[in-house]
Amino acid sequence: MEYVPLGRGGPKVSEVGIGTWQAGGKAWGSDVRDADCRRAMERAVELGINLVDTAEAYGDGHSEKVMSKAIQNVGRDHVFIATKVGGWHLRGDDVKKACAASLKRLGVREVDLYQVHWPDPWSQVPLRETMKALETLHRAGKIRNIGVSNFAVRDLNEARAHLSRADIVSNQVRYNMLQRTIEAEVLPYCKREGIAILAWSPIGKGILSGKYHDGKRPKDRIRAEEDLFKPANLRATVPKSRSRGFAATRTSSRFPGRNGRLRRRRTRAPQGGP
Repeated sequence: MEYVPLGRGGPKVSEVGIGTWQAGGKAWGSDVRDADCRRAMERAVELGINLVDTAEAYGDGHSEKVMSKAIQNVGRDHVFIATKVGGWHLRGDDVKKACAASLKRLGVREVDLYQVHWPDPWSQVPLRETMKALETLHRAGKIRNIGVSNFAVRDLNEARAHLSRADIVSNQVRYNMLQRTIEAEVLPYCKREGIAILAWSPIGKGILSGKYHDGKRPKDRIRAEEDLFKPANLRATVPKSRSRGFAATRTSSRFPGRNGRLRRRRTRAPQGGP
């Protein structure tokens, strides 16, 4: 396993991470079991993966509870814990309460990366209020690094302007071989500014794994109506994914950038997600 800095001079994290949206209950199908998710996390750590991502939104905190059991089994020092505050908890006091609840569910005293899950388009909570609360948590030692998720360049600029003692180290966004919207603005900006890109859905919720085809589509609540899995898209995508070496037995969450590696600014040694 290779390790890269997270953000400008940030901590070393594994190039391959593991996301735990599926550990949030039965939304991904009745065959998803807590014990299997826990064992997958533990096995990932055995293989050298230390970056494990979750969120309070995944099953109303259920994913964090499942993850806590894995942390207990592998040891806190072997896991870089990344979690997220939900978009409905972006008021200052709510951010602090949400963080305290996540810490309790995870069974830890601090998280390594605390991310704003998505900008708030409904309540219109000012980003200044959210970022100041995150900086307070950072100073208090509750969170070691501040990150965001699903932020456009305009959101990144505004959020960073409200931080005085820390900076955003990462932006977690959807990115895979089929969904590459971030390449227009977000990716160049983050590369220039030394902000890590963490890719959620790097294998397109499984479509790039080679597991699914026109005669076999996922039926769970998350993917049943997903455009990626429409018959026409499956027919067009599956042959391409197989020709590029993806197969059901060789799924990989490695970020699909240059040389298949995590894109980052070399001089600043970046899920759903979801």
